[in-house]
Amino acid sequence: MISTEVFEPKTLNLIQNNLLSLLNSCSDFDNAHIVKSPRAVGDTVQEILGDNMSGCFPVGLIKNFNDSFARRSMADVAFMDNEDNYFVVDIKTHNRNTDFNMPNLTSVERLSRLYEDDKNYFVILLAEYKVEDNKIIFDTVKLIPIEHLMWNCLTIGALGWGQIQIANARIVDIDRTQTRKEWMLKLCDVMDIFYPKEIKKIENRLTYFEKVRRFWESK
Repeated sequence: MISTEVFEPKTLNLIQNNLLSLLNSCSDFDNAHIVKSPRAVGDTVQEILGDNMSGCFPVGLIKNFNDSFARRSMADVAFMDNEDNYFVVDIKTHNRNTDFNMPNLTSVERLSRLYEDDKNYFVILLAEYKVEDNKIIFDTVKLIPIEHLMWNCLTIGALGWGQIQIANARIVDIDRTQTRKEWMLKLCDVMDIFYPKEIKKIENRLTYFEKVRRFWESK
């Protein structure tokens, strides 16, 4: 179990409800250009939360809120709580009207380094919405430490060291009782399977370009 007040059920529900109310009260989403573009929705959500998210927490719970990060950073926003736990938050949006998407979360190497310190948390803020009559309606906002995401809804993409992805954004299974140790050991199991498959792919590509070389040397 996570021992920080941010993720205690009563506090978490309050924060999530406040975030949901914030997004649904924002007039920016009346813009027709934004409604038609998932990327524009995501950028607008990130901007709104960067400006206003800190006010969605109970007074005195968080400090040092920061929304100034490079696009390739792990964090869209970050903050500390009153016990100096550090939360790196990755903001994701999901249009429930779409059939399928596979959002990237973070690099396995970056996460492993971040989690060397027990006070660090990598958190997904998932804002789910639908479009009705050309209007965006947010129906859920979830704050999920990555170790509460079940592995049956995750996969690894072949980018760099490996990129943790949600396999299908329509299916996000959460286990709030799952410990970080359990989750990280499962990550190690997953990578034990993933890397040999990548090695085999590379061997096949090397073999292919050996044939390409022979073809061009024979000309």
